[in-house]
Amino acid sequence: MKNFKDIKFPITSQYSSDSEHIPLEFYEDAIPKAKTIDMVLGYFSSNAIKTLCLGFSEFIYLGGSLRIVTNHQLTEEDKINLLTDVEVKNENRIIDIFQDLKLLKEELGPFGEHFFDCLKYLMKQNRLVILPVMHKPNAMAHYKKIILFDGENYLYVSGSANFTSAGIIKNGESFIVDKSWGGETEKQRIEQERNNFDLIFEKKHTSYDYLNPEDVKGIIQHIGNDLTELELLEKAAKIIRHFSDSAKIKKVIDRRTSEFQNIINNTKKGPRFPYDEGPREYQKKAYINWKNKNNVGLFAMATGTGKTLTSAYCLIEEFKLTGIQKNIIVVPGKELVEQWYDELKGANFTRPVKWYSGNTGLNKEIEHIKLLKQHSNFNALNVIITYDSFSSERFLSVFKSILKDFIIVFDETHNMGAKGFMGAIKNLEFGKRIGLSATPLRLWDENNENQFIEDFFQTSPPYTFSFTMEEAIEKGYLCKYHYEPFFVTFSCEEWEEYLKLTRQLHNKQKNEKINTKAALKRQLLKDQAESKTSEIIKIIKKLIEINSFKNTLIYCPKGYDNNERYIHILQDLIQEKFPSINTATFLGETNNRDLLLKDFEDETVHMLLAIKCLDEGVNIPKTMNAIFVASGQNYREFIQRRGRVLRNYKKNDFTKEFAEIYDVVLLPSLNQYNNNRLIAERLVISEFKRMYEFYNLASDKFSTYKKINNALETYGLTEGYIRSQLDINQ
Repeated sequence: MKNFKDIKFPITSQYSSDSEHIPLEFYEDAIPKAKTIDMVLGYFSSNAIKTLCLGFSEFIYLGGSLRIVTNHQLTEEDKINLLTDVEVKNENRIIDIFQDLKLLKEELGPFGEHFFDCLKYLMKQNRLVILPVMHKPNAMAHYKKIILFDGENYLYVSGSANFTSAGIIKNGESFIVDKSWGGETEKQRIEQERNNFDLIFEKKHTSYDYLNPEDVKGIIQHIGNDLTELELLEKAAKIIRHFSDSAKIKKVIDRRTSEFQNIINNTKKGPRFPYDEGPREYQKKAYINWKNKNNVGLFAMATGTGKTLTSAYCLIEEFKLTGIQKNIIVVPGKELVEQWYDELKGANFTRPVKWYSGNTGLNKEIEHIKLLKQHSNFNALNVIITYDSFSSERFLSVFKSILKDFIIVFDETHNMGAKGFMGAIKNLEFGKRIGLSATPLRLWDENNENQFIEDFFQTSPPYTFSFTMEEAIEKGYLCKYHYEPFFVTFSCEEWEEYLKLTRQLHNKQKNEKINTKAALKRQLLKDQAESKTSEIIKIIKKLIEINSFKNTLIYCPKGYDNNERYIHILQDLIQEKFPSINTATFLGETNNRDLLLKDFEDETVHMLLAIKCLDEGVNIPKTMNAIFVASGQNYREFIQRRGRVLRNYKKNDFTKEFAEIYDVVLLPSLNQYNNNRLIAERLVISEFKRMYEFYNLASDKFSTYKKINNALETYGLTEGYIRSQLDINQ
């Protein structure tokens, strides 16, 4: 993106309305390149914006934020002084006409109206701050000061003329631009004025009386129209055609109109944010942090907080700057390929290519991409691909030499730590890249996978941007939830098998941290414990009694029993006990998944039994109840599953306010605990780690607290001891 250093300033750095370089030229060159603009204005009239609407609309489009310190009340002496000034005498209206909103609206005209449209849009996006003041002693200061920042460099201008159309385009405006890369005097002046401006906004400046900003906000809300970014662009381009004045002004306007039309054309055919309300504040912050780290970084964001849209927003903002959309999205599996495809289509990205083994049209897509590569100026290609396909020879033979030209998003970043994937990409050259995950690190860090991930994204905890589940719930981006554990115990046979497998964990193969085979068998034993099944039936019965059994998700274990999958055994049992409940399974091989999830949302299917395939990416926001049968010790799994349950849902007259989480917790009996205390205590600690993670963020948790403590007292343990073992408070 061009910045202030790309502007061709006059040799003297001076702009004057009676010279070759007029003030309008500066404003039109500098405003669109600014990320933030701070203005101290004596006053402004409704016509002041009319020759700046191109620059301000582009400034808004590129994500700029505006702060204004101004006066919205004039003394009689001020009015007399201003109206006798030949330069402002013909201004349609001065700000004191705000006392009559109806008259103001009639008198604004298209230019002034557009100004208020821009302000209303910025206000709606929380990108506008207006601080009305009265300069002591009860008189307005007739000057303006403007500080512009492009993300790296500052510009500062100060002049005696006010921010009016007369001052901008006619005789009377003259100023010298200070540049932060200029001489020492310029640097010191900019620093002084930045500090001065901050004092005003902190309401600590002794030269001002501070007035009520709600008066001005109310006026903007009343006068301004609700327009999108594109509508603001189009309106500015339309009304500027009606402006005509001197040859010098026409030259600037003609040049900017041509540049502006290119932006409009690109916007119409290019990606844009899919919601009128725009990105959330934390999504904007994520982009800024990533931009400030040279477009390389990792976003650690809680499941359900919009990681996909956050990274899509980054791609959209980069398109605004470059006019290029060359993006590759890398995901774990087909479900996320489809989900990302829908997201990118909804944001108006050029038709994305789905690259995974099951795509029957992939051969044609690859041939099309090869043809595109032959054109050195191709600038629109979006590919959504699985991790397996990304590391394949077929993909790399096409993209290896041009990967650095793409922005690459690695969704569910922990998948990058797979040994085969690390080996396939370690010698590739990458450019801009984003990592996304609720839990970026891998649980078993056997080959320094976590260090590889952090090095690849040039970051470490708390990463380029972090947004926790606690923040998301507190700010309403995820719904609140209640949490209740249900305690069950091993049978004698199960406990003996658990002890045997635990002892085998140390009989590991070379390059293994533990005996992986024994660990998996032990986890399956815990997930399929006989007592869990009967407890699930009790929970479902409870839900039926309170008429809350619909939209229930049951996380089931993997594995078989006598060659029949456990999930199907559980489904049959539920249907036998509760024949009026409609159930369905969601498995890796399930067809017509979208229809199944729609039936779940519409309550045609009351309960959905799923295994691991719902852990990453699949959206089921209407889930009201979740029963955790298989949780295990994998932190990532139960964190992702909880986030899946907490997604907000609002449709028609229904708003999801709470979710219910029922956690079936397997513990040793007291006798089993006393006879094998060392192994049993480790098991208790691992189960309570999950419980405390869920409990800490839950609502109305007094009864849960008592239930957990009663379970601990059975073993003579305390919450303090468990937490000290887990370092939960660190």
